[in-house]
Amino acid sequence: MLSKEQRHGIETAIHTMMGELREKIIEYKELTKPIPPENAIGRVSRMDAINNKSVNEAALRQSEAKFQRLELALKKIDEPYFGICTKCGKPIPIGRVMLMPGATTCVPCAS
Repeated sequence: MLSKEQRHGIETAIHTMMGELREKIIEYKELTKPIPPENAIGRVSRMDAINNKSVNEAALRQSEAKFQRLELALKKIDEPYFGICTKCGKPIPIGRVMLMPGATTCVPCAS
């Protein structure tokens, strides 16, 4: 079971991560705007731009999914089973919870 101080530290880490993710999401949304066909950037450059857009769209989806997991972790942080593995019922190491607040399993169960 996590102590009050540990929960506060995790909550602070979650807020920090969410702030960083908000900035990344804004940046990715800007990078994934449609590429107008009237831009005379050349065929190869246009293909590179389309490829880069696809990579940025994937990064955007991953960032949005991580943001949602952090939001969920923040909602559940005060629940008694927060930090307890959902598979084996053992405490998730605090280091894992700090790095991945949305983690619901310990490392052995996640494998």
